Amino acid sequence: MKALVAFILLVQLPIHKSLPAAPPAPLGCDDPESEAAAEVAVSYINSHSHHGYKFALNRIENIRVIPQGLNNEIIFLELDLLETKCHILSPTPLENCTVRSFTEHAVEGDCDVKLQKVDGKISVLASKCHSHADSSEDIMHLCPDCPLLVSLNRTEVLTAVTAALNDYNSKTAGAYLKLLEIGRAKIQYHPAHTVFVEFAVAATNCSAQEANVEACQLLPDDESNFGFCTATQVISPSQDLEVNCQLYGHQTVFLFQPGVTYSPPAASAGLVPSVVQGFTNHNLRFSHNDPVASESSSSEFPSVLPAKSVAKRAVAEAAQHDKVPHPVGFVPPPPPCPGKVRHFKI
Repeated sequence: MKALVAFILLVQLPIHKSLPAAPPAPLGCDDPESEAAAEVAVSYINSHSHHGYKFALNRIENIRVIPQGLNNEIIFLELDLLETKCHILSPTPLENCTVRSFTEHAVEGDCDVKLQKVDGKISVLASKCHSHADSSEDIMHLCPDCPLLVSLNRTEVLTAVTAALNDYNSKTAGAYLKLLEIGRAKIQYHPAHTVFVEFAVAATNCSAQEANVEACQLLPDDESNFGFCTATQVISPSQDLEVNCQLYGHQTVFLFQPGVTYSPPAASAGLVPSVVQGFTNHNLRFSHNDPVASESSSSEFPSVLPAKSVAKRAVAEAAQHDKVPHPVGFVPPPPPCPGKVRHFKI
């Protein structure tokens, strides 16, 4: 009888089965891990964009993590970037570069980046970026007299760059400088007709005092002295020109990198202003694949949700969440994405 009772009790005991581990919570856009990946991505983008200006992180729009095995995962990021005042040739660290203000006609970059994290080390496999300037209407609404970005091949722009280079070279005893590329151009019509230009330069094998400057050749990258100039030319009612150039010293810079596709192409090194082709003021339009990466297809971004869809979904979820009764003082957690805006939203 005792054996029968023991058997019945044994049968009635709950059987504990090993349940599969719950999947990890989705990574939020403002989580430290997300920000670390974004920092690697922005550094990679700037190091592979050899025209225009450095870009800084403004917002992480979306992140998706796909496990690949033990201590191995693929990360997809959607990033909003903003143009800084540091030219890509500048040795200034990105954290010391000032983001252009809204009234300076800000430029935003949109990037999709594919990364891999193995044993805690993050590397970029592929990236796709494009950029666009804020609308002129937005600028004029807040600042009617602020200068606006214009095409770099406008006659007024080329004239201002030529005048600025000639003026600087005529007043220096150093090497003769040649134009590498025009980075930005703005025109203001009130209260005075004024042209603002920014352009990158490089030293040649000639002295600025030599007569035959047309024969001057750019020095090799590791010997040249790169620099950046800003100039303001008043066309009317007066005729004034102000030029400021900063030389960076010797550094190895390759303006065209193998494996990087630029669209549209910027002016190549050594072109004089009169033959610079027209291209946009903001040059973050490229795709790049790591040639040594095992997975490097830049087309593998469909699983990243569009930023607008993510934002709409977050708003809808928050609205639905508010319908559920909660204890007094309850603060609902913020949506995991998109993340915080660090500067301003265009």
